[in-house]
Amino acid sequence: MSTSFGITGLVFLFMVFVFFMAHVALCIWAYRDALSRGRSREYALIVLLAMLLFPLMGLIIYLLIRND
Repeated sequence: MSTSFGITGLVFLFMVFVFFMAHVALCIWAYRDALSRGRSREYALIVLLAMLLFPLMGLIIYLLIRND
């Protein structure tokens, strides 16, 4: 039995890596955005944890509750 991924496996791993890095970048952005808007560090940490645990839902909720 062959254990090689082939080109399809490499493309899949690359896409997983890209989405993971985008998720990390969005988490960092939300944390810094919360701090730059004058929120406390505790609030920013809660935003960061929400983004880490609930990626899409956390981003949507944060965008709705932040003050523009």
